[in-house]
Amino acid sequence: MYKIPANTLFLGKNLVFVPECHSTNSLALELCQQSCPPEGSLVITGRQTEGRGQRGNAWESAPGQNLTFSLILKPSFLAIKNQFLLSVVTSLAIRDYLTELSKTRAYIKWPNDILINEFKISGILIENQLMGDRFTNVVVGIGLNVNQKEFNSPQATSLSIVVGKTQDLQLVLEGLLAELEARYFQLREGKTQRLYQDYLSHLYQIHKVATFKSGEEQFSGEISGVDEQGKLRVVVRGSVKTFGAKEISFVKPEQITHE
Repeated sequence: MYKIPANTLFLGKNLVFVPECHSTNSLALELCQQSCPPEGSLVITGRQTEGRGQRGNAWESAPGQNLTFSLILKPSFLAIKNQFLLSVVTSLAIRDYLTELSKTRAYIKWPNDILINEFKISGILIENQLMGDRFTNVVVGIGLNVNQKEFNSPQATSLSIVVGKTQDLQLVLEGLLAELEARYFQLREGKTQRLYQDYLSHLYQIHKVATFKSGEEQFSGEISGVDEQGKLRVVVRGSVKTFGAKEISFVKPEQITHE
């Protein structure tokens, strides 16, 4: 169904398409264990039956209407302590592409969801294989809502909804891979400061007061940034606190409780 992209140097040059699979991330990880696929290998499917998202959530995607794929990277140049940069690179590339295509500004909702008009349009799941203190393989899973019009979640949207017309999946894939490759090259070239700055400039709700939940506690705070380990910095009652991905969540306005 999909063709090898002509506009990239290495991403997608080895393309594995399966009409249906449980999870492209799981399949990509299996391929890494069974053989040695080249960096940039793309595993893509038309129907993902058990797509996985952050925090153990499922990823909803109608068959044949969206992009669900995984990329195999081999960032041997990157220290494990800096692994959050892989999320930075991926989030920025998707945001860049969606903003350019839709002419509507997209935002990165920490840790790595992409929003347009306050609605979720894309999600990322990154899984690593390590040997000692280095990466052997990194599988970057991406779900992008392209042509789906109806969702079980009221918080979801798609490119066709935003743009107002059906999109060509092959063209969207090629455009997205080109942006991913460009950002990955920035990482390979050591342009980490620029990547962090770009990430923060497009971070959802940064420097705005929002309501959060951590454990059973609900509180107001202001996002001030993200540290090098990828933890969210939130100013709470005048003090900066840091939270991991499973330690804090945004509270929707309708869920805010008042004591």
